Amino acid sequence: MNYDLVIIGGGPAGLAAAVAAKEDGIDNLIILEREDELGGILNQCIHNGFGLHTFKEELTGPEYAQRFIDKVNELSIEYKLDTMVLDITEDKTIYAINPKEGLLEIHAKAIILAMGCRERPRGALTIPGTRCSGIMTAGAAQKFVNMKNYMPGKEVVVLGSGDIGLIMARRMTFEGAKVKAVVELLPYSSGLKRNIVQCLDDYDIPLKLSHTVVNIHGKERLEGVTIAKVDSNRKPIKETEEYISCDTLLLSVGLLPENELSRKVGVELSPVTGGAVVDNHFQTSVEGIFSCGNVLHVHDLVDNVTLESYSAGKNASKYLKGQLNKAETIKVEAVEGVRYTVPHYINPSTVEKDITIRFRVGDVFKGAAIAVYFDDTKVLNKKKRILTPGEMEEVKLTSDLFSQYPGVRTITLKVERS
Repeated sequence: MNYDLVIIGGGPAGLAAAVAAKEDGIDNLIILEREDELGGILNQCIHNGFGLHTFKEELTGPEYAQRFIDKVNELSIEYKLDTMVLDITEDKTIYAINPKEGLLEIHAKAIILAMGCRERPRGALTIPGTRCSGIMTAGAAQKFVNMKNYMPGKEVVVLGSGDIGLIMARRMTFEGAKVKAVVELLPYSSGLKRNIVQCLDDYDIPLKLSHTVVNIHGKERLEGVTIAKVDSNRKPIKETEEYISCDTLLLSVGLLPENELSRKVGVELSPVTGGAVVDNHFQTSVEGIFSCGNVLHVHDLVDNVTLESYSAGKNASKYLKGQLNKAETIKVEAVEGVRYTVPHYINPSTVEKDITIRFRVGDVFKGAAIAVYFDDTKVLNKKKRILTPGEMEEVKLTSDLFSQYPGVRTITLKVERS
């Protein structure tokens, strides 16, 4: 099989990238999706809050996904379901497998990686205790409740205050469970402020910051957990230990971009995000391979995934048409409070109007500002009342800025106190 463009992943990123490429004139493309339906993680996110930026209305996850599925069908974009990609080679040969056709060998001129992310499991946490039932990731619980109609338990503790954990604290409450606490290792929540208010505060669910689970109790089924306050080095303080009886422990302790395929093909990955290192076209270190969505860096809003993926799709189209300029790029560096940026490199000659740099900070900052430097010259100072790691931030750099400062070698983003 030969295609101009192959998109790996049929979630929100893959769907948006496919629509953008098709609308830009790429007809010979295909989406490969390992699940039995398109839509990705949105299919189990039945809460609302999606689409406010993209569609100017509030949608549930499945409704948001359906808008793009309908567009894919309207544009007659080919896709294969139940298709697991096994390997990608340097010459862009893709090996995949599905139950109908067996092993597939697909040759592509360009590839968009849109595999999404997965949750960090219990094994990554090294919490003492037995391997009793009742311990699962928040996303697994979400699928059980929302898609399988199974109730994981009646008395719940959530470890980690990521957005999925916050949303599932509310969801389990809706279904009649008692959520006894959300326990967070850090001194701040890693979720969106609106989710803390709407999912915890509105239902009187306690959020215990600077706490963690230090022991798991139960043999066949979880019976309870011991939590403790942690010090400034995140070490448990023995005398603060507290036992909470529960039959379910949900883990919301971080998301990891699914980049096993990226590693196989030699894509350079960021040690901070776990996603690919990309330029402003969302092209990776391997020419003709692009990355977007949560496989690139974990987003808090699907609307931003869509915007990013539109760009990836359009730029993949430009690549296939021979329109991507290979001029020298400027490195973007994150320092002094900024954890990472996307993109990591910018080709100034291809910035038509402006370019959006998305980033996250590494701590909570109040009354600070995001400063942008072109080499040693400050060109932008964006004041913020509060900056938190749970909220993705962005700055826009105009093409005029690049014209004013030709020959720039490094763009630096940092947090500066006001």
